[in-house]
Amino acid sequence: MKTVNACLVCLLSCGMLAAFCASANAMPLNSSARAVVPADLQQLISVDYRALKDSDTAMKLKQQVLPENLKEFESALKGIGIDPDKDVDTLSFASFRTPKQAIKSVGVAAGAFSMKTVLKKLTAQKIKPTKYRTSNIYAMDGGMVMTFLDDSTLLFGESSAVKFALDTRDGEILNVDTNSTMSDMMSDVDSAPVWSILDQQGTQNVMRSALGDAAKIADYDTIKKRLLGSRYTLSFTSGVNFDLTVVASDSISAATLSSLVKAGLIYKKMSATAPEKVAMDNTSVDSDGANVQFHFKSSDQQFQSLMHSELFAAVSH
Repeated sequence: MKTVNACLVCLLSCGMLAAFCASANAMPLNSSARAVVPADLQQLISVDYRALKDSDTAMKLKQQVLPENLKEFESALKGIGIDPDKDVDTLSFASFRTPKQAIKSVGVAAGAFSMKTVLKKLTAQKIKPTKYRTSNIYAMDGGMVMTFLDDSTLLFGESSAVKFALDTRDGEILNVDTNSTMSDMMSDVDSAPVWSILDQQGTQNVMRSALGDAAKIADYDTIKKRLLGSRYTLSFTSGVNFDLTVVASDSISAATLSSLVKAGLIYKKMSATAPEKVAMDNTSVDSDGANVQFHFKSSDQQFQSLMHSELFAAVSH
């Protein structure tokens, strides 16, 4: 049975996140970036890149669980002369549903790079833009395209996804600010170095995966529809700190989910390895009204030991 530490790893590596972070002061999405996020948002992840390299643990986590789509995003940026480790302040990823329920994703990079410098490089590569309303769209490596939202913010991804995001900015599609659940969750976490918000369906799927066998019992089937969304923050200041809040529709559902996870924690601890036991001891789960709050804290050394455990390997691929 996967339990709280497995829940943490699952959420970090394959469910809610793609990422990692550092200990800098983070910035909320700027207005240009926020304007392109559709209302039918599945997940939004924002990573503060400015001090990523300052944390050895963060870099090791990045190398071990970096998803393919993030590798592709970083590679595409390098192809137009932007080094994510040097030039990017924040990198955000939005996954959203289209009218046909297909999931599309875009990235938004904001930083110290210069639009003039990037465009000069594209011109030197003989890459000509195509027009989409008022926007110039340029081809990137890996089949992606990009366009500048302002002088230091660019939008990139697969062509149809980028156009969908531009439609959102131009008022053709509702913006995330019209989705009160997601926008409220965003305001609760967007000052953290790494933060993410996940919609109802995504939260249900991730919690089912994280709970493992515990999700098969009737109690979870009863409460899963009452899970409205989730949000988390992650930082590597003085060790590793992970805080996840699952938002339920009522206090009873929150208390039930909290009890399920606690029971799973006790069960798993009986057969856990030493690093896994340390992770469980460093994890707390409580319900507060309609919220279930997970908190995990460990030293860098403890977390790096956990990263080499069989459990971490099992749920991070």
